[in-house]
Amino acid sequence: MSINEIDSRVKELRELRRMADELAAEIESIQDSLKEQMQARGLDTLSGSDWKITWKPVTSSRMDTAALKKALPEIAERFMKSTTNRRFVLA
Repeated sequence: MSINEIDSRVKELRELRRMADELAAEIESIQDSLKEQMQARGLDTLSGSDWKITWKPVTSSRMDTAALKKALPEIAERFMKSTTNRRFVLA
């Protein structure tokens, strides 16, 4: 692939990312308006002819690794696992 082709692909990628950001903002706006309707009606589930929306509290439990490292650093170190990934960044 020539530098001109790479340049063209980068421009295309930037445009697609811009479009994706716009779509994400529009999706979030529509979701927020639907949540407002559900909250106003006091509902956590809405159903239509071919769709169903739920907006319910979900509780999850996660390890507070910062607190564990502070309170028991030697134990935290024993259970640390390192991973290596490659990150693609376009600046």
